[in-house]
Amino acid sequence: MPSITIYTKSWCPYCSAAKKLLGEKGVAFTEIDIEKKPEARAEMIQRANGRSTVPQVFIGEKHVGGCDDLYALDDRGQLEPLLQA
Repeated sequence: MPSITIYTKSWCPYCSAAKKLLGEKGVAFTEIDIEKKPEARAEMIQRANGRSTVPQVFIGEKHVGGCDDLYALDDRGQLEPLLQA
């Protein structure tokens, strides 16, 4: 199973929704709160090809995108295969 990283802010409802979906899938993930680790914001933007909103989700080295992108992948049945790769 690939490592999963999600960049968040503690008060962000979209971050909560993305973490909830990942939790429902039963996968462990590493959460990086860019308010608590401000230096991680630049890393997130670089890894996300310039996207600066949270959450930003990575499965392995693949940039999935934000909350809407994560849910769209799930709706299309494409999230499970990524999680199992």
